[in-house]
Amino acid sequence: MKEYSNEVEAADALRAAYEKLKKEISKVIIGQDEVVKLVLTSIFCQGHSLLVGVPGLAKTLLIKSISDALNLTFNRIQFTPDLMPSDIIGAETLDNERKFKFIKGPVFANIILADEINRTPPKTQSALLEAMQEYAVTIAGEQHGLDKPFFVLATQNPIEQEGTYPLPEAQLDRFMFNILLDYPSYAQEVEIVKNTTGAQQEEIGKVITKEEIVAFQQLIRKVPVADNVIEYAVTLVQKSRPGTASAADIANTYLEWGSGPRGSQHLITGAKFNALINGKFSPDIEDIQAIAKPILRHRILRNFKAEAESVTVDHIIEQLL
Repeated sequence: MKEYSNEVEAADALRAAYEKLKKEISKVIIGQDEVVKLVLTSIFCQGHSLLVGVPGLAKTLLIKSISDALNLTFNRIQFTPDLMPSDIIGAETLDNERKFKFIKGPVFANIILADEINRTPPKTQSALLEAMQEYAVTIAGEQHGLDKPFFVLATQNPIEQEGTYPLPEAQLDRFMFNILLDYPSYAQEVEIVKNTTGAQQEEIGKVITKEEIVAFQQLIRKVPVADNVIEYAVTLVQKSRPGTASAADIANTYLEWGSGPRGSQHLITGAKFNALINGKFSPDIEDIQAIAKPILRHRILRNFKAEAESVTVDHIIEQLL
């Protein structure tokens, strides 16, 4: 791996790598620029992402394409109602010498696609909790570390609620972003159909190694942040907590509860990356605002009044901003 003489040079290298990644991914994924940006942000900030969208919007293809461009190991886990925790993390079995041997599950990869994560019961969903937070899994009292970098990119279908299990709040909070995928525009859909129904299929090249990703993750941690930017992020999160001294009026009116401290942490790390890819060496308030919605939308819960009046979570966040 290349050594950089200073952090300015490393920041330029990160920005160049990000542009290359976008270019490669755009060979296959058309019209989802903001979604690609957010997924890459979570990866470089050591976070996880939840992608929510109707079927056919290339959620799975997007994640596979990103793993190809990042040159990382990739496993897809199709979540179903009969999936067991051992199907994710692995299990101990008896070998030929009648000794217990640990057989690794699909969670032992750099990128995990948890496809339709809300189709499996909470017991199985919780098998990912330790992996997402501690980067390890525990079997029979023994902890097994996961190879870094490690990311969980989960998909969720918002319209087929038959046979689904809502994600527990503790699991939702582990995700850095809740990313909403929308339908493509007319021109984008024409291009998608042209690209996917012909004989020639685009191939994604390897852009960055796992060692470079880890180095860039460490670089983002070193980015300085002014006190007023940190205070803005914390104030924004505290305003979302109804019934507290800092709560905004709209939070008291329409929210059941607000974001915890993890929301503040992700706002700052995400803002650091947003600043670097835009040629800045320290984030400002605009960088916080640019990523606030996908960070907060799964951390605040609307009350009955908000649902009755059709007040959306994104509208509440806009008012808090």
